[in-house]
Amino acid sequence: MHKKWLRELPLHAMILPSLILVIIFSYIPMVGIVIAFNKFSPVKGFFGSPWVGFDNFRYIFELPDTMQVIWNTVIIAGMKIVAGLVVPIIIALLLNEIRISFVKRGVQTLIYLPHFLSWIILGGILIDILSPTSGIVNQLLGYFGIEPVFFLGDNRWFRYVLVISDIWKEFGFSTIVYLAAITSVNPSLYEAAVIDGASRRQQTWHITLPGILPIILLVTTLSLGNVLNAGFDQVFTLYNATVYDTGDILDTLVYRTGVVDAQYSVSTAIGLFKSVVSLVFITVSYWLAYRFSNYRIF
Repeated sequence: MHKKWLRELPLHAMILPSLILVIIFSYIPMVGIVIAFNKFSPVKGFFGSPWVGFDNFRYIFELPDTMQVIWNTVIIAGMKIVAGLVVPIIIALLLNEIRISFVKRGVQTLIYLPHFLSWIILGGILIDILSPTSGIVNQLLGYFGIEPVFFLGDNRWFRYVLVISDIWKEFGFSTIVYLAAITSVNPSLYEAAVIDGASRRQQTWHITLPGILPIILLVTTLSLGNVLNAGFDQVFTLYNATVYDTGDILDTLVYRTGVVDAQYSVSTAIGLFKSVVSLVFITVSYWLAYRFSNYRIF
């Protein structure tokens, strides 16, 4: 045991700086959770402010917009989870059929690039191309006699803009996982299928998809932990007061309540509620991943 510890000591030393940063920025700030149970005053501090128990939680659930915000968060996150699973799988299967290597690598690079752009940059691009007056999308619609659509100011379209733009940004990164899984499928299965006269479509349906099914199940179950993560950066960059009915999510509500309105206790209570629910979903998702895909975190 002592020899094993000495042998692994360099590995532990290598992760020590990261561990220290996690403790400083993730665990020590958790002391501030006490604000959710206080009527917080910056002058009196965390432990000097009056204790109010669960009054802040009762207050947020009495607000008329709270349930709509929770519903918006679940719908947007759910749509992103589903689309974020289906689109990368389809693209990976299509890329797997490309036999010209430089074309395949070029396509992979192009679809992978948006992942490295921040939502501030992409938000500016989307605002320009979706503008109802000068945006290229509405100009194209005008050629077909369609009236301009205010995509970022219309409750009927805003959620779809969020989902489609999120997929555009992230599906290239997710595709890598499935392409790697496809390479692990036994090539002899394809050779046997060709001898039996199977078409490419049949090979994909009966060999490729079953071969990557464990990875699909694993990614699906782990994604349950994001059911309340609708993407603050994206929504905050693109939304406005006219689309609060369909675009306001828990994270933006926390921002407006805490930073804009300075209701620190209420915003902390909302954030704590979201964290607890997310913890439950993450726990369930890891149990499902272990149950169906034999995935373990240690």
